[in-house]
Amino acid sequence: MATDPYWLAEPHEPIPHSELDGAPDVAVVGGGITGTSAALTLAEAGMRVRLYEARVIAGGASGRNGGFALRGGAAPYPVTAEAVGRERAAHLWSWTEEELGRLAECAGDAFRPTGSLRLAADEEERTELEAEYETLRADGFAVEWREELAAPLVGRYPGAIFHPPDGVLQPARLVRRLAERAASAGVEILEHTRLGSVEEADADAVVVATDGYPSGLLGELEGLIVPTRGQVIATEPLAELHFETPHYGRHGFDYWHQRRDGRVVAGGFRDVSLDSEFTADEETTPVVQAALEAFVESLFGRPLRVDYRWAGIFGMVFDFLPVVGPVPGVGGAWIAGGYSGHGNVLGFACGRLVARAILGERDPLLDLFEPSRLLVH
Repeated sequence: MATDPYWLAEPHEPIPHSELDGAPDVAVVGGGITGTSAALTLAEAGMRVRLYEARVIAGGASGRNGGFALRGGAAPYPVTAEAVGRERAAHLWSWTEEELGRLAECAGDAFRPTGSLRLAADEEERTELEAEYETLRADGFAVEWREELAAPLVGRYPGAIFHPPDGVLQPARLVRRLAERAASAGVEILEHTRLGSVEEADADAVVVATDGYPSGLLGELEGLIVPTRGQVIATEPLAELHFETPHYGRHGFDYWHQRRDGRVVAGGFRDVSLDSEFTADEETTPVVQAALEAFVESLFGRPLRVDYRWAGIFGMVFDFLPVVGPVPGVGGAWIAGGYSGHGNVLGFACGRLVARAILGERDPLLDLFEPSRLLVH
């Protein structure tokens, strides 16, 4: 059985209840960052919206991640530029920066602007980071190179990139706030309710916003966004505060930061048991948890008590681009997901993107995120 995440342990008021009179115009499946963002956008545009959540608001990956709010996509900027072209990559990055700003406005004190530090774990990764730094700078994005790192990282990492727009989140608090706003705008939120089929929704459109959690609603796409487990720990509060800024290295396999109370929130290390982590089983495992504990101990030079352990499921996609648009072969169904572990900002942004598409606003990014591309690989 999964343990309770640190984020979900925070006390909160119940989500306000609104009840639709009759069928909705749009049904949204999933009460995480994407679903609440989409529902709010649709309701504020005058649509009648019903949101289905099988557990509770923020109960899935949106309340079970590391709490990072990062611009960009899941792949490094030069990799995306090579795959889709420099102009489209720049448009994608600029869009995520704009959406990160909107997220911060919605989040209030659930978001802190700190920047983020992407670390080179070895000389090979340093070379990759140098290329990313130069490419971002050439394309006009704010970025800083860090040659010398402060203790306790000095001598451990041979360089880093600092991304000024980024920050840290209390992700469950943000999602609950979006849900509260959505309910105030008239969205009917049904927690502990699973939608069994698109037809059951009795809506003109159904948005499937479950990312890596299987829904059974995606036709041929089912399983092509690969369920992937991320495991995280949160330690006892510490007096010393070294890592307010999000840190991540080894191509994202290690990530950590400290809350203001001094707790270290650390995640990753899927690669110590990679085959077992492509799963929808939301359970922690001894091998990954031990790796996380040993890593945190190495940072502070002593064992730390672990107060929270948890796992969440995100959706991995072969090209590391989100999947947003109509579901092929399933009339009336739309999807927004496939964030490949980069879902806090992308999920918020893609919820708004799919909602605007349903409202008739076709953003050029939809061509990049077209769901049918998954069927030809």
